[in-house]
Amino acid sequence: MDADTSKEQQRSLWRVIAASSAGTLIEWYDFYIFGSLATIIATQFFPKGNPTVALLSTLAIFATGFVVRPFGALVFGRIGDVVGRKTAFLVTLLIMGVSTFSIGLVPSFELVGVAAPLLVLLLRLAQGLALGGEYGGAATYVAEHAPDERRGFYTSFIQTTATLGLLLSIGVILGLQVGLGEAAFETWGWRVPFLLSAVLVVFSYFIRRKLQESPLFLEVAARGQRSQNPLRDSFVEPVNRRFVLLALFGATMGQGVVWYTGQFYALYFLQTELKVDKVVANTVIAIALVLATPLFVAFGALSDKVGRKWIIVSGMALAAVAYVPLYVAMAANSGATLSIPALVALVFVQVVFVTMVYGPIAALLVELFPTKIRYTSMSLPYHIGNGVFGGLVPLIGTAAVAQSGVQTAGLAYPISVAAICALVGAFLLPDRRGVRLAD
Repeated sequence: MDADTSKEQQRSLWRVIAASSAGTLIEWYDFYIFGSLATIIATQFFPKGNPTVALLSTLAIFATGFVVRPFGALVFGRIGDVVGRKTAFLVTLLIMGVSTFSIGLVPSFELVGVAAPLLVLLLRLAQGLALGGEYGGAATYVAEHAPDERRGFYTSFIQTTATLGLLLSIGVILGLQVGLGEAAFETWGWRVPFLLSAVLVVFSYFIRRKLQESPLFLEVAARGQRSQNPLRDSFVEPVNRRFVLLALFGATMGQGVVWYTGQFYALYFLQTELKVDKVVANTVIAIALVLATPLFVAFGALSDKVGRKWIIVSGMALAAVAYVPLYVAMAANSGATLSIPALVALVFVQVVFVTMVYGPIAALLVELFPTKIRYTSMSLPYHIGNGVFGGLVPLIGTAAVAQSGVQTAGLAYPISVAAICALVGAFLLPDRRGVRLAD
């Protein structure tokens, strides 16, 4: 291969990564606006009078978006494995954009009563279905373009998009809170981040339309080896079903609770339990995310050298051990003794755990499954682990604290799941670093 050909292939790979990552970032932004604004949405779409019940109801709707993600994985995974990767994640992008934009138009509870939360619920379900198809497509698409020996590095850029989407949502919210003032933002300004989604989605859609189909998918299609029934081949065939279960119980469910504890639950804990000002709480999370985000790529690259499994397992184990002392320290540095640098440092440590479990996981998942069913097979365990186990962290944690009155009670769930998953992963999960994806 001459130097010019190599350079052109490198440029083409970076175009694939940029286009895939931009679209996935926007989908995560759309998905997480709801969670970032939960404390305000609770006042808009539910009766006033009991803020705790309103917040828990909002978090329940937030959680439905996670619970439905596995169904999106099945629907769009099948499309991705039968029709093509590109088609699937173009459709998911449009569904996500329309549903997010529409949430910004839903009238308040005072205007339409119970229709308000019902409409929001339906739109949140649409978001979940879309995201269920998006991530597996983007991760598979990038992995199928990347060289085998650097797959962890290149797929880690897709892994940054979830945190960058959360960071973007927080940044937009902070800018509007400061620019409009808290009163105007809570009255009508909170709708702007949802409406802004339309511009971002249209921009990303036209970028993605220019992409070519995955070369490995085209190769499988040319040989007539596409799966005619990806669901059966993924979940009925014994060998592949075993890898699906190992991916779930040895990697993704622990990764999911670590991700949502270190970022979302930390935000709710600051706002609701420690009564930290919303702008200050969002600022703390945003700074920690900015500082830690490069570590997604660092751990992805490291996994190309030492393997994916032990980095992920170590992140889950460290999180399980460290959560209680970290949250006790957060409480000690709030209120009258508020220390923003200390809170940033404590959240940063949690996000480091997130980067350990999340940076290498796309590479680990795509390497477990054959090309003809990769989209479907990796998407389902990812979205059950991340979406169901992880997505329920804010609701379960907030409810546990409200019921028990113990500030650290909400940590019992993520600690238990992370510890169990670390043990299963350590003893049973294979590490197939660098395997040829065409095999």
